Parts: sequence; structure tokens; C-alpha cells
Amino acid sequence: MAIRVNLDAMLVRRNMTLSQLAERVGITLPNLSILKTNKARAIRFSTLDAICRELNCQPGDLFDYVDQEPPPADEHGHQE
Repeated sequence: MAIRVNLDAMLVRRNMTLSQLAERVGITLPNLSILKTNKARAIRFSTLDAICRELNCQPGDLFDYVDQEPPPADEHGHQE
């Protein structure tokens, strides 16, 4: 299982740069970049609230659940 962050798509829709959002939300550009590139392991609700407020969106607009089941094995037990 994995959560995919769609921050880059939302920024494009809102015609906003990552730098602009970082400044408006009050977090560092490197920390926001970690979120954008799906490398974050957690996010504070206060940060999520600020991002949603600035982008005028819902949390569900920013995240997708992606089921990461392994591919089926062939008749010899090898992964395809």
C-alpha cells in the first residue's frame, strides 16, 4: 500500500510554484519538496490545513491511495 501525493498537479491547476506555496504556508522549500516528491513519511495536520487553505482544495485532492500488490507469479513461481 502507498499514498501518492498529487501536490505537483494541484500546483499546476492553481498556477502556483512550489516556492510560492512554501512562502504562503510558512514551511521551507526543501520540506515541501520532500512532500511533493513522495518522500515524506508523515505530514502534520496543521501543515495539511495550511496547504489546503492556500490551494483551496480538500485533503483528498492532494493524496491518492495506490494498492501495490506484487505482480502475479508465473507457473514456475517467478514474478512477471
